[in-house]
Amino acid sequence: RSAMDHQPKFFENLSGTGKAIGVLTSGGDAQGMNAAVRAVVRMGIYVKAKVYFVYEGYQGMVDGGDNIVEVSWESVSSILQVGGTVIGSARCKSFRTREGRLQAACNLVRRGITNLCVIGGDGSLTGANLFREEWSGLLEELAREGKIDAEAVKKYAYLNIVGMVGSIDNDFCGTDMTIGTDSALHRIIEVVDAIMTTAQSHQRTFVLEVMGRHCGYLALVSALACGADWVFIPEYPPEEGWEDTMCVKLSENRARKKRLNIIIVAEGAIDCHNKPITSEKVKDLVVQRLGFDTRVTILGHVQRGGTPSAFDRILASRMGVEAVLALLEATPATPACVVSLSGNQAVRLPLMECVQMTQEVQKAMDEGRFLEAVRLRGRSFENNLNTYKLLSHRKPDAELPKTNFNVAVLNVGAPAAGMNAAVRAAVRVGITEGHKMFAVIDGFEGFARGKIKEISWGDVGGWTGQGGSILGTKRTLPAKYLEKIAEQMRTNNINALMVIGGFEAYLGLLELSAAREKYDEFCVPMVMVPATVSNNVPGSDFSIGADTALNTITDTCDRIKQSASGTKRRVFIIETMGGYCGYLANMGALAAGADAAYIFEEQFDIRELQANVEHLTEKMKTSIQRGLVLRNENCNENYTTDFIYQLYSEEGKGVFDCRKNVLGHMQQGGAPSPFDRNFGTKISAKAMQWISKKLKETYRKGKVFANTDDSVCLLGMRRRNLVFQPVAELKTETDFVHRIPKEQWWLKLRPLMKILAKYKTSYDVSDSGQLEHVAMLPKEA
Repeated sequence: RSAMDHQPKFFENLSGTGKAIGVLTSGGDAQGMNAAVRAVVRMGIYVKAKVYFVYEGYQGMVDGGDNIVEVSWESVSSILQVGGTVIGSARCKSFRTREGRLQAACNLVRRGITNLCVIGGDGSLTGANLFREEWSGLLEELAREGKIDAEAVKKYAYLNIVGMVGSIDNDFCGTDMTIGTDSALHRIIEVVDAIMTTAQSHQRTFVLEVMGRHCGYLALVSALACGADWVFIPEYPPEEGWEDTMCVKLSENRARKKRLNIIIVAEGAIDCHNKPITSEKVKDLVVQRLGFDTRVTILGHVQRGGTPSAFDRILASRMGVEAVLALLEATPATPACVVSLSGNQAVRLPLMECVQMTQEVQKAMDEGRFLEAVRLRGRSFENNLNTYKLLSHRKPDAELPKTNFNVAVLNVGAPAAGMNAAVRAAVRVGITEGHKMFAVIDGFEGFARGKIKEISWGDVGGWTGQGGSILGTKRTLPAKYLEKIAEQMRTNNINALMVIGGFEAYLGLLELSAAREKYDEFCVPMVMVPATVSNNVPGSDFSIGADTALNTITDTCDRIKQSASGTKRRVFIIETMGGYCGYLANMGALAAGADAAYIFEEQFDIRELQANVEHLTEKMKTSIQRGLVLRNENCNENYTTDFIYQLYSEEGKGVFDCRKNVLGHMQQGGAPSPFDRNFGTKISAKAMQWISKKLKETYRKGKVFANTDDSVCLLGMRRRNLVFQPVAELKTETDFVHRIPKEQWWLKLRPLMKILAKYKTSYDVSDSGQLEHVAMLPKEA
């Protein structure tokens, strides 16, 4: 929504005075739970509510005593980067009995807690809902037994519940990502990348077993992200005779000079008769039929461990703040809700609708309605599955259509992790659609010099996990080479262009479409897929490479924070990349728990710098004696990193000392994160399908001729959907001087970072608050 269509609603009017919130984690642990706990506590205290930890999940609620403790702002310091849950989680039998719940109600009422924030899986949330339904009955019973007085029954008449889903399996319907899923994918991909190098050396086949008793999300996405040869998941059992099909495929891959095979098995994998398919069974099959040297690796609890990824920290922090808002707004009539994510929108959904839908999936699987199960998992799951099927199995040449179209792919701009995954998807989908695929080396400059060659299915094998740009990329724009590029397009008979890159790619497409009047060669379908660490391309909320860069920044900040905590009374000033776009600095600050982030989009002056220094001086009086400040490289031409460092050093004399750190090009390197591999693969496959459609539409009298605006598009992620937008229409949304979009969605999250760092600020909550319904909820593409 633009600022025009609604009066912003700020949460200042929502006060938590007199309210008490209990926060607990329950069920299996997941990375990012601590970030959610931290956000609930700090947001709760910020709105002047009392916040209590309930240790050890429902068990602690039943046992009471020291298990339910009021907490302060500092209680949740330094937990953002810790995996698992610091308040503990336990399976609890007694809470399943009415006596147990009676005891729990008694413990809560004695402390005046009538708002619960439950972080856990569907079991934990169902339990919470039952507790809420029984609440008034439980209180009456307690009053009859004389454990509480009649006044308390009236005063604490109803219980509000808000849930957040913490589960590495991503098995909860209604939410795109559950807290912990992205981190679990990080663990799996780290292992797969490591195994691939050893498998390569020995020409081995590896069977990897990943978690997911009832949900194949982790197996499916990691298979997509590492280009596995075969994947077994509970929702999509292989057809009869899969043993033969799989063995044929593995031996074909070996014949094509592929030195390794990776097979991923979800622990709950089954065949179409509902019989389990185990990793051992798969291994024995490969050894018996093919005689390949085969090893099994079971990942087990590694997947639950380790530090949460940047995505999970930001997700959990947003959910935690949203949960407190939902509790403040709740009335006796509001159903228990879960806060969840759809696209990049925080939404609230009725808890029981989500639980019922989640149970429907299981029911469909038990009854053998597997297509239905996949559909119920949501659009995102279905797209992952379809993309995987498209990219992993090469059809024999005889079965491929022949279109006689030639499509060229190039990288433009600075390298971004995930570019190679996008090129691989484009090449493979193009070949499947019957086109001849060409790779252009070194961007538009290479194009002009004729550095262009045909690229085959096998050429892009193993590319998903490679960082940087294998094709090579340059920032050069096409304007000064138009003549030569047109000549190359004519010589190689190129009928369509796919450009993977950042702001330069966008400018390049604008230049090529402007040159159409002069050169017919450019009258072909062209599409751009955004790939840049800066995330500054208009028309897309995310770009390939930004997530990897964000994780690099977050990891580095974690280490720096550790160093600062050791020395005490030290403030670090860290400079991030991004050009004029503050995305990395702002989101990095949110994920690393920084005290401030200076960005170009939000002008600041000397008074604000002064206020930040005073804020840090106050902070040094508490038990948290360290500071972290992020600065975008171009946020202000005069307040440079050196200037801010010197200012802080002078003003903080005697209270804290300062260090500075410029992260530089390490932000462009490294292996792509699971998100970037997956996003790059899916968005690029979709772009290629668009090219095929456009080629059919514009093919007349033996040649392709496309000269309308809608034949030069950018494919971007907008809120909840992937959308094709003509680049000509994006001009009005672009600030060309500073190379950023005029409106950026993540600026809404700015106050979040400030609140969690204890600054008074105003936070526009107009977008939250409406309860949506599950069935209608569109999943991200």
